[in-house]
Amino acid sequence: MRNTRKATLVSIAGFDPTGGAGVLLDAAVFAWLGFRSAGVVSALTAQNADRVSAVQVVPASFLKKQYGAMRSDTTPAGIKVGMLGSAANLAETARILGRESGIPRVVDPVLRSSSGRALLEKTAWPFFLKKFKGRMTLITPNLDEAAQLSGLRVRDKSAMREAARIIGGQAECACLLKGGHLEAETLDILWDGRTFEEYGHEKIPGDAHGTGCFLSSAVLGYLARGETLPAACRKGISLTQTAIRTARRPLDTTRRSFLL
Repeated sequence: MRNTRKATLVSIAGFDPTGGAGVLLDAAVFAWLGFRSAGVVSALTAQNADRVSAVQVVPASFLKKQYGAMRSDTTPAGIKVGMLGSAANLAETARILGRESGIPRVVDPVLRSSSGRALLEKTAWPFFLKKFKGRMTLITPNLDEAAQLSGLRVRDKSAMREAARIIGGQAECACLLKGGHLEAETLDILWDGRTFEEYGHEKIPGDAHGTGCFLSSAVLGYLARGETLPAACRKGISLTQTAIRTARRPLDTTRRSFLL
């Protein structure tokens, strides 16, 4: 296990003013796992635990400046990517990851919110895997994102396996496909390029805002600690389950938010 004292993990993601997702949640998860945090904001959002009501995308040139300024005096131990907002930010982030090939890089392909609002320009969706090809350690789509990226209808374990294989093959990285919303069972499936690993877990009643952000950040933290990919996924899933059980329900919303 690596000594993570003073090591820094970086989040490139959107800003959620509630702290329930995006850069603020990523930073909280990194701190929970013993890391310092740095953040590059791709977009500003107006949202609560239930829905995103407005998005203001940061220009790619400013995203680049944020990362460059941070990188001038910080050496990241890992990078997590979440919401990007625009095709230009997608391309710029892919260039950043390409230059940081010696560290774990986990990408959560945030395409739209659970309430249906696009969080990445739809014209960029078909090029997502191509842009990040060979520049990720792990990609962590949910069922809907996996369907968009693979072209399959992903609603059972068999389809999850095939989608994970397709996505991982096209992106040249491992794929952890999240099956929390499966009807028959609750499991996540990891395809590492050679074999599958399944992580069954308890289906916790209700829903929590930001679970995808939490999980991808947790997995990155465990990878940066020196865990193997299967172990990092297993521990990240377990930590996320623990966090969901203790998530709070804010006033006037129907979904829980993480309390960190």
